[in-house]
Amino acid sequence: MVMNKRKVVIIGAAGRDFQNFNAVYRHDPAHEVVAFTATQIPGISGRKYPASLAGPSYPEGIPIVEEDRLEDLIREREIDECVLSYSDLSYATVMHLASRVLAAGATFSMLGARQTMFESARPVVAILAVRTGCGKSQTTRRVVEILRGAGKRVVAVRHPMPYGDLERQKVQRYSSIEDLRSNQCTIEEMEEYEPHIVAGSVIYSGVDYEAILREAEKEADVVVWDGGNNDTAFYHPDFTIVVADPLRPGHEVGYYPGEVNLRLADAVVINKVDSARPEDVATVEGNARRASPRAAIVKAESILSVADPSVIRGKRVLVIEDGPTLTHGEMKLGAGVVAARRNGAAAIVDPRPYAVGGFKAAYEKYPHVTDVLPALAYGEEQMRDLEQTIARIPCEGVIVATPIDLARFIRIDRPSTRVTYELSAPARDEIAALMRKRGLI
Repeated sequence: MVMNKRKVVIIGAAGRDFQNFNAVYRHDPAHEVVAFTATQIPGISGRKYPASLAGPSYPEGIPIVEEDRLEDLIREREIDECVLSYSDLSYATVMHLASRVLAAGATFSMLGARQTMFESARPVVAILAVRTGCGKSQTTRRVVEILRGAGKRVVAVRHPMPYGDLERQKVQRYSSIEDLRSNQCTIEEMEEYEPHIVAGSVIYSGVDYEAILREAEKEADVVVWDGGNNDTAFYHPDFTIVVADPLRPGHEVGYYPGEVNLRLADAVVINKVDSARPEDVATVEGNARRASPRAAIVKAESILSVADPSVIRGKRVLVIEDGPTLTHGEMKLGAGVVAARRNGAAAIVDPRPYAVGGFKAAYEKYPHVTDVLPALAYGEEQMRDLEQTIARIPCEGVIVATPIDLARFIRIDRPSTRVTYELSAPARDEIAALMRKRGLI
């Protein structure tokens, strides 16, 4: 008797969707993944998940189509089930997606966090968040610092950013700045990879995270999972740190899958307490204690450093902030605006009237972004648009508050200064004490 396979569409954004396929469906004879859908990331749709990664059940690969075509796809291919497989979505957005699927005649589902995790032979510390832009990267840097200070060989594995050739990106290892250049990394990838390399650590990324893990285990005493957005970990963690943001109180229990992370946390780092209102910190703490009563609570300051305050003081400035934090992270400001205010800027110039190309489109798509310029750095075209937009803006100085110095990659024809941020030392010490109790150091 031949069993009819259940036809599945994986609703994704080039990251979690591929992980869910690899972990759950690649070798499952009861299901056929008909397609991935794509959103959030430009340039992903119209391609295929290649046969070399999809396995012998998919000799022609798996098409990636625009999420806008979801209903047509369900009807045309008689899809049985659509599996939500991307992150940082409000609960309202999740249910709008579910309604589209259900109305078109398919089942809407999600996979459990542990169901999609690979097991490691090494201890795993996972750094996650309840939203994008909470401060995962600075927390991860502190965790790596703690582990290396204890004499551990640290290998970081970063959440995927597969914007290029998926076959070539199956397993990526970076241990030098030259590796970033030779692999033609985007600015966004460099923002995440370079700090690990500068700290003396090896970092892996790519597409096939089981294959990545097996390579990382060969040279690690501890694997650090460096999460993306508010996604759950790809590896089963021995210690889970979840970063929350009191500048967005309530979001920790209102976004998918951030609340899943919150409920899985061993420690919740409430970051940016130096910039937030006390009542908002209290809201986040209360929600964290209710969702994860066994988790330790660590309150952290995000310490800002300005390379040259004279670029800001008394000047009309343009502020460039981390792009994803502003766009789908829904923040109206970031570290650059805080630095402008603290250092006496005469005014923050509204960049919207001067935006060109993809930046003009971004302001239309994300109307909550107003007085700041989001650094959208997925490719060369966006970098050209960014350079042209900056050149058109009537300002006296430029604040670059992105994780990497944009002046290395584009021409900024006004005086500029970088703003960097680190998790406060007392918070680092609290995290170290918790890791010590777990026997990780």
